[in-house]
Amino acid sequence: MILNKEKDLTVTSDTTNVYDEVLTTKELNAKENKHLRRQAKAAESEAKKNSFKNNIEVKQINEEELFNAPKKVALKDRENVIEVEDLDFYYSMGNKQALSKINMKIKKNTVTAFIGPSGCGKSTLLRSINRMNDLVENIVINGSIKVNGVNIYEPGINVARLRTEVGMVFQKANPFPISIFDNVAFGPRSQGIRDKQVINQLVEDSLRKAALWEDVKDYLKDSALGLSGGQQQRLCIARAIAMRPKILLMDEPTSALDPIATLKVEELILKLKKEYTIVIVTHSMAQATRVSDYTAFFLSGELVEYDRTKKIFTNPKNKKTEDYISGRFG
Repeated sequence: MILNKEKDLTVTSDTTNVYDEVLTTKELNAKENKHLRRQAKAAESEAKKNSFKNNIEVKQINEEELFNAPKKVALKDRENVIEVEDLDFYYSMGNKQALSKINMKIKKNTVTAFIGPSGCGKSTLLRSINRMNDLVENIVINGSIKVNGVNIYEPGINVARLRTEVGMVFQKANPFPISIFDNVAFGPRSQGIRDKQVINQLVEDSLRKAALWEDVKDYLKDSALGLSGGQQQRLCIARAIAMRPKILLMDEPTSALDPIATLKVEELILKLKKEYTIVIVTHSMAQATRVSDYTAFFLSGELVEYDRTKKIFTNPKNKKTEDYISGRFG
């Protein structure tokens, strides 16, 4: 009886050892599989991040590194990134002409100022460069606008992509009623970017470029509506450049700001032109002379004169230009 019990016990002991070995093998396999899944997930995340970073680099107009200043090239030798050819623009189904036979070329990494009295068509032309006027009913457009050689009014143009590459900053600051961080991250997130590290870096880089990082870095989760007017406008600039555009359009960006805030935005424009081509509408002759390389004077829907800013303000060719900048009308 005792031997049988011992035998039984021995069998039971052997069985337990085998079971333990099986358990250990399963646990090891589970841990190995879990480890492999983590590696695969990390690799997938890294691939997405690298893909987005590569996309940022590809979208740059030049081949320099993303945050390096491009090599200096004489203005006259820079390539044209915007070409307007024989542009006619009408409101009210062709009953009201806003622009007539506009022809101009805007060079890369320059600031071009549109000046002229109210109603002369300068804002209409600005909004035509990224087709914001498509939102207006009953418009008629003839002629063409080429951005990097592509006619943006050709059938089949992806307008959403166009507006990503040609950013817009409006006259009045329009931050979203959400946090400062989420304002800047809104665009990249809407484009499908979910990697937190990439988003964090984009937000910081954009706020730094907009000269706002030092002011808000400790308050990123606070509402953007709590910022001052000048800070809100710089936040809108940061939100625009977070999409990594090639061109920035600015429609009277400082008209509602005090002199100190205006100065900060103007300083920002001069820094940003190293990486972006900027077109600005302004009613301030002084601002045009301070920030722009080229100036275009519009009157009654026509482009009266377009030249280097220094030449426009010191030796204009057209008498109408001279009368306007000297304050005789407008």
